[in-house]
Amino acid sequence: MKQSDIKPVKASIESKLTSFFRPSRLTIEDQSHLHAGHAGHEGREETHFSIEIVSEAFTGKSRVARHRLVNEVLVEELAGPVHAMALIARSPDEEG
Repeated sequence: MKQSDIKPVKASIESKLTSFFRPSRLTIEDQSHLHAGHAGHEGREETHFSIEIVSEAFTGKSRVARHRLVNEVLVEELAGPVHAMALIARSPDEEG
């Protein structure tokens, strides 16, 4: 996918996570199409995401602490267009 094909919410998520966490791996999947017609979708695009991120920033932190960090970075997206986000956050030594 070309950079110009990336939609604005996904681009914002990618930019913020990359800037803040400097991940060794980052995968962001827009799963909004799977939720068409469900509550929280309401005909909007870019409402549901699945994110996998590997970063040194997560070393020594609990899963809850990792999720809180990501939620803090994405506070604007979570308050607005993003209805749901599945998150896997690992440190490099946990990647397998």
